[in-house]
Amino acid sequence: MRFSHALIPTLHHAPKEAELISHKLLVRAGFIRPLAAGIYTLLPLGQRVRLKIEKIIREEMDAIGGQEISMPIVQPAELWQESGRWYQYGLELVRFKDRAERELVLAITHEEAVTDIVRREIRSYRQVPLVLYQIQTKFRDEPRPRGGLIRVREFTMKDAYSFHSSDEDLDSFYPKIRQAYERIFKRCGLDPVIAQGDPGLIGGRDSHEFMLLSDVGEDQVALCESCRYAANRQIAKRFKAPVNPTEPMLPLEEVSTPGCESIQALAEFLQITPDRTAKAVFYIANETDFIFALIRGDLEVSETKLANVTQARTLRPATEAEIRSIGAVPGYASPMGLPKQSAVKIIADDSVTRERNLVSGANKEGFHLRNVNYGRDFTTDIIADIALVREGDPCPNCHSPLSLKNAIELGHIFKLGTRYSEAMGAKILTQDGSEKFLVMGCYGIGLGRLMAAIVEAHHDEKGIIWPEEIAPFQIALLVLNTDRSEQTELADKLYALLCAAGFEVLYDDRSESAGVKFNDADLMGIPYRLVIGSRSITNKTIELKRRCDGAKRELSYAQGLDAFLNTLKAELQAAPSH
Repeated sequence: MRFSHALIPTLHHAPKEAELISHKLLVRAGFIRPLAAGIYTLLPLGQRVRLKIEKIIREEMDAIGGQEISMPIVQPAELWQESGRWYQYGLELVRFKDRAERELVLAITHEEAVTDIVRREIRSYRQVPLVLYQIQTKFRDEPRPRGGLIRVREFTMKDAYSFHSSDEDLDSFYPKIRQAYERIFKRCGLDPVIAQGDPGLIGGRDSHEFMLLSDVGEDQVALCESCRYAANRQIAKRFKAPVNPTEPMLPLEEVSTPGCESIQALAEFLQITPDRTAKAVFYIANETDFIFALIRGDLEVSETKLANVTQARTLRPATEAEIRSIGAVPGYASPMGLPKQSAVKIIADDSVTRERNLVSGANKEGFHLRNVNYGRDFTTDIIADIALVREGDPCPNCHSPLSLKNAIELGHIFKLGTRYSEAMGAKILTQDGSEKFLVMGCYGIGLGRLMAAIVEAHHDEKGIIWPEEIAPFQIALLVLNTDRSEQTELADKLYALLCAAGFEVLYDDRSESAGVKFNDADLMGIPYRLVIGSRSITNKTIELKRRCDGAKRELSYAQGLDAFLNTLKAELQAAPSH
């Protein structure tokens, strides 16, 4: 492609709203342009990169037996009502009516649509396992799109779905999709951490996230260097050693604690450590349900864990007025003495139930209770792990300190089980003639986010450094003096020769300065640069520069351009990959 004929609008400066380096560079290098908040147009360079990522994905999905389909983004509401997700999603799911007043949605994911296909077409155990995938547009009305392609509203996703006759069959397939994902990301120049993930509203019994460690990531991963435990922080576990599990139960005692509305103030006033207290945290689930979370005072509540335990689709902190409305006293709340306890669901972290003689609120302004014990003094509706892990917490497996790292989620895989097949009646006949619900898995990769993550991982002060397999072009051919006929003639011949040999070449034939051409080539991140200038004519050489490390070589064409082409091929084959 000739630069003079291409739509590659490079910029000297990034837009003011761009904060992440990937956002800045993709806009400056002419790969993307915003259309609306969280909605981007891929310009020709961006489209070339995306198509190469798609090619990698298709090759790896096909290699494990995947079959590509394409499902509509506009779907009837009835499917989402069947699965129950119509009622679980909030404003992020765009709902509308057609001219016949039929309710429709813009799909966020395609579990419902693919389950509908399979329940109509698959009848026998002989037709499974079956793996279907697509590369398709999705729309999620994110309240706070950010970071360019990192978090958007409209996005392209590779979503795959597998169908099995049993949990065992799904378990045997799951490592194959995991390995396919590892190969996809490796070919894209990335080495993500594979962490235990949160299934969220998609559901399922197991899930794993492919997380690229990055300071700009909006997720956090809890990592153990000793045993390699890795989990999304929101669902990560920690070893909780009871502080005083063998201490005998002491009599309940009310104590005056004026002004002690926080755990820190309470601990200092009573001269105890925060782990000897019980903390009350109040939430409103699904806009109407009151949740009273009780946790040891030195710990914090993971709202993701709490939402999963309570099956809440929305969760927000309760206001002071709402807390008082159930008879609890903010700052002094307790599971004991709630006059309207039947209207409140009490969830206790397992740290509270294993301790003895904790200090808890007395539901009385300025007072707390000493020696509160689970079972004797109060009970709860649910006991579960709802604690948010912290830096340095002990690993649940080996008890070594956990570290927290920011990360970008590149992909997510789930074992769905029968979550959708039961809801939507997707059954097969087994070998003995009985009916059984299909067991499902689902597996997603966001292509735009992956593109941005690659830039976050591969760039320098000059611009992007694309891995060769996904670069928009393999070679940038620069002619420095277009007013010199001998340079232009040599560049034209070399361009035609390179294209005929199968190289993807961006030929910078613009009448711009050498500095502009060098800067643009570096900014766009094309792996190799061939430079034709005055020395090329004098010395019969063409400069080859490698983008990833700046290494330069002068290659002779004194024996003709065909000989030069052979030398170039040898140089590129010998070049280190990155």
